[in-house]
Amino acid sequence: MELERIFDDLRALVEDPSFPAVRRWLEANPQGKVVGHFQVFFPEEVAHAAGLLPVKIAGAGGTVQVRQADARIAAFVCSIVRSSLELALSGRLDFLSLMVVPNICDAARNGCGVWVRSFPQMRVETLYHPHNASSAHAVDYLVGEYRRIGRVIEELSGRPITEDALRASIALFNENRRLLREVYRIKRESPWLLSAVESYLLVRSAGLMPREEHNVLLRRVLELLPQRPAKKQDRIRVVFEGGFCEQPPLDMLAVIQNACYIVDDDLMIGLRWITEDVPLDGDPWRNLADSYLNRSSYSPVQRDPRKPKAEMLLRRIREAGAEAAIVAAAKMCEPGLEEQVHYSRALDGAGIPHLVMEFEETMTVFEQVGMEVETFAESLLFQFA
Repeated sequence: MELERIFDDLRALVEDPSFPAVRRWLEANPQGKVVGHFQVFFPEEVAHAAGLLPVKIAGAGGTVQVRQADARIAAFVCSIVRSSLELALSGRLDFLSLMVVPNICDAARNGCGVWVRSFPQMRVETLYHPHNASSAHAVDYLVGEYRRIGRVIEELSGRPITEDALRASIALFNENRRLLREVYRIKRESPWLLSAVESYLLVRSAGLMPREEHNVLLRRVLELLPQRPAKKQDRIRVVFEGGFCEQPPLDMLAVIQNACYIVDDDLMIGLRWITEDVPLDGDPWRNLADSYLNRSSYSPVQRDPRKPKAEMLLRRIREAGAEAAIVAAAKMCEPGLEEQVHYSRALDGAGIPHLVMEFEETMTVFEQVGMEVETFAESLLFQFA
């Protein structure tokens, strides 16, 4: 079937460390340049408005053995920082003209310096999000940061980022976010039509190809999904929390989805960070900055007292109609492990069953995960029966 072929192709794309879609774009655009950006959030519209291709660098999963990176960065640092560096050191990111690393944590912030020393031929920049997102000056500050990164991009592209071009890019990305919201609506309302692995592939592929192509892909998938001959099964509905930066292996998600419906999650949240359309009227730079702060989701790496993360997780669970949660954290991820404690306490207080676990993108054995999730799910099915 066409849907299965699409998802097979997307899995091959996501798991190929050579970034084939990027290289196809460069073949079609010989003078084109690519901007890489690390997790969690980068305003891709700024790069797109200058004619550059923004690409999300989200680690190598288990496809690349980390060798060279361990000589430059400590082995106890989270896997995604090390494997992303390994991709570059092994020549797989030779297409990058610029790498932007948001200051989301100590590992990413200090890793940026390693990139600077390791790749003198590549421009490397840190994107500094406001430390106090609730400050009255946060939007002004972030506008300045976006414009600073924009000037770097203009130097690379050789063309100015006009307001009209930026608005056109915002409109394109608004459409992409709208389509992804529709994917998640189906995931919440009819999870038997769209598995957790499939929805993940749809989201992650957004950061690996031109958005124009991705919008066409999403529209076709959304057209085909209602025709899928799938039936509802007796499974518990859970929210998966903990995939905001380092990503769990696809096979781990497959093991979980075999036991329950994942009806919402924070996987690749940076590509879905802005939850509403970015306004097109007025100053597009300010609209982008304001949307990052005020029309957005949450994660352990954004410090915003207006967004109590535990309460927002409870709201995510309620709105998804979930009965339980899986609260995961990547190994060696300080922000994720800290928030895991707060999430667990809040879920206990609300009487919501939850399973706590750790993962690493390089995991290859999932028997223990499968046993834990199946036991958890079956105990709840028996309880709710």
